[in-house]
Formats: sequence, structure tokens, C-alpha cells
Amino acid sequence: MSFKLKKNFLMGAATAATQIEGGECGHNWNDWYRQGKITDNSNPARANDHYNRWKEDIDLMAEMRIKIYRFGIEWARICPAEDRVDEEAINHYREEIKYLIKKKMKPLLTIHHFANPMWFENKGGFTNSGNIPVFLKYVKTVIESFGDLVPEYITINEPNVYATQSYYYGLWPPGGKSMLTAYKVMSNMAACHIEAYKMIHEMRKKMGHEDTKVSFALHARIFDPLKPHNSWHRICTYLLDRFFQQAIMEAMTLGVFRWPITKVDTAGKGEYCDFIAINYYTRSTISGFRDGVRKGSPKNDLGWEIYPNGIMRACLNYYRLIRRPIYITENGTCDNNDAFRSLYIHDHLKVLSELDLPVERYYHWCFCDNFEWIEGESARFGLVHVDFETQERTVKKSGEFYKEIIENHGVTDEMYDKFVKDREYHY
Repeated sequence: MSFKLKKNFLMGAATAATQIEGGECGHNWNDWYRQGKITDNSNPARANDHYNRWKEDIDLMAEMRIKIYRFGIEWARICPAEDRVDEEAINHYREEIKYLIKKKMKPLLTIHHFANPMWFENKGGFTNSGNIPVFLKYVKTVIESFGDLVPEYITINEPNVYATQSYYYGLWPPGGKSMLTAYKVMSNMAACHIEAYKMIHEMRKKMGHEDTKVSFALHARIFDPLKPHNSWHRICTYLLDRFFQQAIMEAMTLGVFRWPITKVDTAGKGEYCDFIAINYYTRSTISGFRDGVRKGSPKNDLGWEIYPNGIMRACLNYYRLIRRPIYITENGTCDNNDAFRSLYIHDHLKVLSELDLPVERYYHWCFCDNFEWIEGESARFGLVHVDFETQERTVKKSGEFYKEIIENHGVTDEMYDKFVKDREYHY
């Protein structure tokens, strides 16, 4: 079960500001907690205290041989009010980015990752197309502040998940339950990405930089019918795939707005991604208009199917749309006892090592256990264990495995026997 990774393949980790930084920042997740909507009642104001411990965390990443780091900035910190920019927060992030670069890690900066300042929420957020210039003003501030340091950007993380969870299922703030509103949000976010893509390129070009790369991160799910020969199952599979990811992928990548996404005031068709950014976790098995998990399949601690071949299928699906280098910008699993994470990492990286596509990077989700949105502190995805009471960091066995994969640029037989051989998935 040994394998070698492709030449020049880079491995790193991903985080999101709201999930690790902590603090009362005046964003929608601080508010959601106060409404009692977090499953385990954990407070995002605690999280990992990364805003104060960032140097310790970056040092630990360097010790683990992390080469690339995808991280986020908190909009509510940078713009605590609509017409105010907090220079102290800007300087804080600049110091963090400079230290990251000093430690020989390439930064990939995420501009929006599920969290909005409450002043933006109160204006209607992404439900209101009139707020597109507001988001672009924030993007402009980001590039003015960090454009000299950071060449690569994710404009928006998982717009399909954000719209679905926040405006269809109502599980995330602001708790909407309207399919029409969810697609209005996706449409507006697509316009935000397209305009941000152009703005970032133009601004950095004026700064004298020619190495700009911009994309958005798609949550890529595999949808399969429960019974492949059942016409109803196949129809539902097609529709859910279309509703959840295909339409938003076409709009944000190529400016092609087709049902159920509607065109907003944009420049129209074009190519608005410099690399394919895929967040892959699981497969859905479909027998109607709802999510489903295949019986007898391996599952993680949240009940998601573990399906390593899906990462290959996700890459192929996107690459058919546009040929660009592929970054796996998130891949990981909820494994609270670190019982099978090494096996999960092995199986997904092995699939990528055998894939005849230009997959250049892999960002494990996530670096350390964190505030996992609605699940709070109850769902652990990290390579590093965090004691939330003491904030002590401890590298897990899977984290040790990950470090050795980077050092060996693959998995040896000895590594497999040490870290993977006796690991088993839950069924």
C-alpha cells in the first residue's frame, strides 16, 4: 500500500478565521451562539485563541513540514463598521503573513469563509444584490492591505454550502428556509466572485505583480442514485447535483448563469478561475429529494460516508468544465479519537497519486481541532489535538503520519505498517 506522490505536489493545511481565532468580533457566528443555536453550546469566542497564539501555531506547522497554508481573515475584525477599517487588525494579519512566509510556507488567503459582520447581515447580506459593491469594497481593502505579500486568493469558500445551510435548511445564521432565497444568494455570490476576480488581478497588476492566482472553493459532493436502474433515483440525483453544485460551478467559473442560478449584473461569460479549488469530503446516495448515506458504507463520526474514489470523480467532473491546475483546498474527516484519520489520509492521497490530472496541492482540513460551525467543539477534524480548556496543542498520530508523508513525498511500507495497517473505518 505504499505510493509516491507526483513531482512538485505540495502538502499543507487549511483553517478558517472564525473557527480558530476566537474573540467577540461582532459577526454572525457570535450572534448565532448567543441565540443558543450551537449544538454543544460551545462559544466561537473561545475556539483556539489563534488570534493570540498564531506564532505558536505557525511554528508547529513548520515543525510538521507544512509547505502551504490556506487561511482566512475575519471581515468583522477588519471592518468593524461599514465605513471603518481597523488598521490594528490589518497590521496583525500582516505580521502573521510575514511570519508565515519567513517560515517558508506559501500563503493562500480566503477572503470570505461563512462569516459576516452583523452590520452586513443587518443590510440583508448576500440576499441583496445591492450589497455586491459592499463586498467588493471589502475585497479592495484586502488587496490594498495584503496584495504586496499574498499572490493567491480564494474569494469565497463553498458558496453552495453557505447558501444551503443558511437559507434553505436554516441551520446556520440567519436561519432562512427558502429555496428561492438560497438561489438568490448563490447568484449574488457568483457575481461577487466574478467582480472580485477581475478586481484582484487589476489591482495586483498595478502593483507590478504578475503572479496573481484567484479562484473560489467549491464544496464538491458526489451524488449517486441508490438504485442506478431506478428512473426516479436517477432523476433526483441529477436534480440535486444540479441544484447543489453544477449550476454554481458553471456560473462562478465561466460566467454561465443557467437554471436555477439567475444572472446578476456581471461582465458575462469568461474564465474566472486560475486554479480549480475543490473541497471534498463525502458522497450522497439519492433515492428522493434528500441527502442519504449508503447502507454498509464506512462512515466518520458525523455519519458521512467515507468514499476515497470520490475525490478522483470530483476532480474529473470539474476538469471537464475548465482545464486548470487542481488544488484540493479541503479534505479531511471527523474522527474524534483519531482512530482512522491516517487511513483516510492514506486512501485519498493514494487515489490522487494515481490520477492522471494536474493535481498540484493538497490542503488537509484541518490543521488543528477547532470550532466546527454548528457542531461547535464536538467534531474534531484536526491533525493536532486541542484541549479547549487549556488551549494545549498535541500532534496526533495522524499528524505524525502527515509529517512523514511530506518528508518522504509519499508512503513507504514501513510508514504504512506503523500508521495505517491496523486502522479501520466505522461501519
